[in-house]
Amino acid sequence: MAKGGRINKIFVVIIFFLGCFFQALPVEAKEPTLPPHLIQSVSGEDIVEGMLALDLFHCPVLEEPDLETACENVRDTVVRIDMGKAYGSGVICWITADGAVIATNRHVLDYWREETGVIRFPQGYYAGASMLGSSETCDVGFLLVEKEEIGLQAFSGLRCAFSDAGIYGGLRVDEAIFCLGAGREEDEMIFEEAVLEETDKYIEAFGGKMLYGRGFAREGMSGGGMFDGCGRLVGLLTGGTYQNEIAGVPVDQILVAYWEVTGVTGD
Repeated sequence: MAKGGRINKIFVVIIFFLGCFFQALPVEAKEPTLPPHLIQSVSGEDIVEGMLALDLFHCPVLEEPDLETACENVRDTVVRIDMGKAYGSGVICWITADGAVIATNRHVLDYWREETGVIRFPQGYYAGASMLGSSETCDVGFLLVEKEEIGLQAFSGLRCAFSDAGIYGGLRVDEAIFCLGAGREEDEMIFEEAVLEETDKYIEAFGGKMLYGRGFAREGMSGGGMFDGCGRLVGLLTGGTYQNEIAGVPVDQILVAYWEVTGVTGD
């Protein structure tokens, strides 16, 4: 009996440890396999900061020219600047921690009043903006839409055009480009193809060297974007004639103007 009792005790001990082992398995299986910070909630501010750090606000640039595809890529960068009885266009050139920086013509901003002026984004958002300033050397000025004006979720959906000083040096005579600007209707965006004829034509009315080409521009497109076939910003549409002539401020002057107004390089 003593021997049998010992065997029974050993059996009970084995069962106990087996029970402990099998009971421990589900606990181990339920333990998280990812670091704790990956399953924590992420705020809108975190998303915006991450996008800025990874440079995710820029529109894609095509490797080969395709005007229509490039237009689809950049159309969300062009905004309508509504000033009551007058309106113009602008281009989101930079997105910073403070907000969206919109470049437009200085002559458009002559009508801007912060109390009544409104920016309409292609996604349908409306927002007020503050004027950063205008260049004294070319027909360019800048507005800032702070991210709080439209909310972090909407702000994270904005996109800015790719602009770089090196783009200007690569422009060619007879190169096909396109212009984007606001139409008469609030939600209307006008797309017009054009051909560059000169990249540094002095135009007395604007007091400087301009991009000059053949194309069509309508009223209200002033301050809109001029893009190459890959979707890179080459200038701001500034004027046009009934003879299908267009003129715009080159991108290198836009970058210089931004530095002149803000003290920050736009590269």
